[in-house]
Amino acid sequence: MSEEEKTVEYKLATTAIHAGEVHDPLGSHINPIYQTSTFVHEDFEAIESWRRGEREAYTYSRGDNPTREVLAQKIAALEAYGMENADAVSAMIFSSGMGAISAAILGIVSAGDHIITQQVLYGSCDHLFTEQLPNYNITISRIRGLEAEALEAELAKYPNTKIVYLESPANPSMTIIDIEETAHIAHAHGAKLVVDNTFASPILQQPLALGADVVVHSTTKFINGHGTVIGGAVVSADAEYMENGPGKKLRFMGGAVPSAFDCWLTNIGLKTLPLRMRQHCINARVVAEFLDGHAKVDQTYWPGLPSHPKHDVAARQMSDFGAMISIDLGSYAAAGRFMSGLSLCSLAVSLGNVDTLVQHPASMTHRMLSDEGRTASGITPGLVRLSIGIEDADDIVADLRNALTNI
Repeated sequence: MSEEEKTVEYKLATTAIHAGEVHDPLGSHINPIYQTSTFVHEDFEAIESWRRGEREAYTYSRGDNPTREVLAQKIAALEAYGMENADAVSAMIFSSGMGAISAAILGIVSAGDHIITQQVLYGSCDHLFTEQLPNYNITISRIRGLEAEALEAELAKYPNTKIVYLESPANPSMTIIDIEETAHIAHAHGAKLVVDNTFASPILQQPLALGADVVVHSTTKFINGHGTVIGGAVVSADAEYMENGPGKKLRFMGGAVPSAFDCWLTNIGLKTLPLRMRQHCINARVVAEFLDGHAKVDQTYWPGLPSHPKHDVAARQMSDFGAMISIDLGSYAAAGRFMSGLSLCSLAVSLGNVDTLVQHPASMTHRMLSDEGRTASGITPGLVRLSIGIEDADDIVADLRNALTNI
C-alpha cells in the first residue's frame, strides 16, 4: 500500500468497517479473538527491552489486548471524524458504560473538587453523582438544562469546578444541550467538558469536534446494537489524560476491563452502525410523527420534531435526530396499560438494539430516585421511553397504535 493510500480519509461508513482492523499472519479476514489472560515474552532480553521502554509488548490483558485495541481504534476514528487533529484522538474500552463514566470523571477530579451537571441523568449516573462521589468530598450541583446564563453563575459560585458533565440527548427526557456553547463557557472557567454521547452515537454527533474534552459511551447500546454485551468507552484527544487518567492507570487499577470476546462482538456490531443508525432515524421519524398526532399521547419528546424546544440546536450539532423517543401518557396507570398492550415491542431497560425496546422510567431505570428527584428531572409518572428498532416502521406503529387503545 502506498503512503498516499494510507492517508486516505474515508467516510463514516467505510471508517466503521475498516478502521483499526488487523489481519493476522494466517490470513484471517475478521480480526481474531485474543482470548488470553497473559502473553509470552520471547526471552529475558525481550523483557528487559520492554522494561526499558524500547519496545511495546502485550503482557497482561487487564492492561492491553489486541482485540480490545481494534475496537478502541475504530471508536476513536468515528469520534474524530472530520477533526483536524483526528490522529490525536484515542479511546479506552471498559467493561461497562458506568466503568467508563466513573473512570472518565475520576481521571479529572479529586477530593475538594466540584462537578456541575444537568438535572436529568441516566439513572446509574445519577446515583453515582448523588450517592457515591460526595463520599469522596467531590461536590455536585445541577442546572436543569445547563442554560448559558445559569451555568456562568454556577461556575462563578464554584471556582473549584473541574468538570461540566452533560448528556445530549438526555436520558430519558430527550433534553438537548448546546455542546459548543457549553464547552466555551466551561473552558473560560478552567473546567473540562465531559459528554455522554450514547444516545446519538458517533455517527450522529461528534462532541470532540464541538469542543468537548472527553466523550463517554455505553457501547452496550447502539455501538454494539444487538443486545449481546455490556461495555463502555472513553474518548479524548488529550494524550496525557488518556495515559494517566482513565486509561493506563484507572482502568488497569480499577479492573473494569472487558473480555476479548465482548470486544470482538462489539467490533462486529460497530461495522454496521452507520447503516443501522440511518434506519433507526428513518423509523423514529415515522413513529414520532404518529405519536405526536395521537389523541392519547399528551406529549412527544423527540429532537426531530419542530415542537421540541431545542430542535434548532439538535439540527445544528447532530446529523440526524436519533432513535430515542419519550412520550407522556398522563399517568402511571396509563403508562402501565399501554405497555401491557404491546406485543412486537419488548419491555426492557437498555436501548440501541435492532429491535424496539420500551421502558417506564418511574418503575424501571429511575425507580430508585425520590419522587422529588424524578419531578425535578422531568420524569413524570406517565413518561415512557422508546428505543426505536430497525423493524418495518409500519409494524412498529401498528403495535403502538394497538397498545394505545388500552388507555
